Amino acid sequence: MPRQGIVEPELDPEVIAQTGVAGLDDVLNGGLARGRLYLVEGMPGSGKTTLAIQFLIEGARRGESVLYITLSETRDELDAVAKSHGWDLSGVSIRELLPQENALDSDEQYTMYHPSEVELASTTKSILDDVQRLKPTRVVFDSLSELRLVAGNPLRYRRQILALKQYFSGRQCTVILLDDMTATDHDLHVQSIAHGVILLQHLSPEYGAERRRLRVIKYRGSEFRGGYHDYLIRKGGLVVFPRLIAAEHRQTRGVTKLASSLPALDALLGGGLEEGTSTLIVGGAGTGKSTIAAQFCVAAAKRGQKSIVFMFDESP
Repeated sequence: MPRQGIVEPELDPEVIAQTGVAGLDDVLNGGLARGRLYLVEGMPGSGKTTLAIQFLIEGARRGESVLYITLSETRDELDAVAKSHGWDLSGVSIRELLPQENALDSDEQYTMYHPSEVELASTTKSILDDVQRLKPTRVVFDSLSELRLVAGNPLRYRRQILALKQYFSGRQCTVILLDDMTATDHDLHVQSIAHGVILLQHLSPEYGAERRRLRVIKYRGSEFRGGYHDYLIRKGGLVVFPRLIAAEHRQTRGVTKLASSLPALDALLGGGLEEGTSTLIVGGAGTGKSTIAAQFCVAAAKRGQKSIVFMFDESP
C-alpha cells in the first residue's frame, strides 16, 4: 500500500530481493539489496528460521535457485516447520551439515588435531561444493553459533565470515546469516561487516500477552523505517506491522475557499473562509456581525449552495 505523501520507488527485481513478508519489505523500503550479506539476530523461538524459509520460498516462487545450509536443525525439523505453515519446500535445496551418529564413538574423536582444524575445512568445502553445483541466488546459514564453535577461536571465525562475504558477493548471491545470540560475549564484528542487520525480539512482560517486535539496526544505502515494529507468527509465516508515522498518512487535498459578497473582506481572508472550518465573528452591538454573516449566506445562495441560520436574538 503506497504511503501518503511519499513517492514509492520503482522496485527492480534484479536489484531488490523481496523477503516474502510484505510488512518487512515495507520496513526495508522494498526488500533486500541483492548480492549482499545480512544478519538476522534473535533468541531461540523468535522466528528466525520461519523468516529465513519465507525468504527462500519467495525466491523459489520467482524461479530462483535457493539453498538452506543448516548446521543445527535436521531436514525433518525444517519439514515440520514448513508443514505447520502449509508450505511446500520442493523448490528449496537443503544441505545438512550436522555431526553424524558415529561422531559419538571414541574412535572418531580427534587426538592429534583440534576438531576446529578439521571440521572447519570440511564444512567450508561442503558449502562451496553446493554453491558451485546449484549456483543459488539466495542462501541461508543456520546458524552462526554452530559456525562459531566449529571455527574454534574468534580470529578464525571472523576471517571465515569475511571470506564468505567476499565469496558470495562476487556471485550476486544474497546471503542471510542467522544468529541465536547464545554466545556469552555478543560479537559485534559480524554486525559491522554485514550489509544489514535485523533484530527479532520475543518479549514476555509481567502482565498481558507476549509480544514480538523487530528492529532494523542497520541497512547500508537504504532509507529504512527505524524503530521497533510489531510482528506475529501465524499459520503462513511472519506478519509484520510497520510502525505508524503520522506524516505518512496526512490527507493532502485542495482547500476550497467560500467567498463573501465583499471583495475587500475576501482579500483580507485570502480568498474567503476555508471550507470545513469554524469562524467566530466578535464585535459590539451594531458593528455589523449579523450583516457580515448574512452576506456570506447570500453569496453562497448565488453560487447555488445552501445555508442555514440559527437566530436567538432577532426575528426573521
